Amino acid sequence: MKDLIAYIAKALVDKPDEVVITEIEGAQTSVIELKVAKEDLGKVIGKQGRTARAMRTVLSAASAKINKRSVLEIIE
Repeated sequence: MKDLIAYIAKALVDKPDEVVITEIEGAQTSVIELKVAKEDLGKVIGKQGRTARAMRTVLSAASAKINKRSVLEIIE
């Protein structure tokens, strides 16, 4: 899941080398924290949060295949 979010985020931003992703594993739930450069934050979130919502939808669909729940948090 971490690689999936990294791939999507690096395609969206201007500074892909500043994308930092950490994954916190739990028993049933996995929390993925995404941190990007300050000037790229708007690109990752999108207008009215549409891009962030789309990333969360893709993440939840991929997580459902492995019977796990994943949550995406975008860190400022």
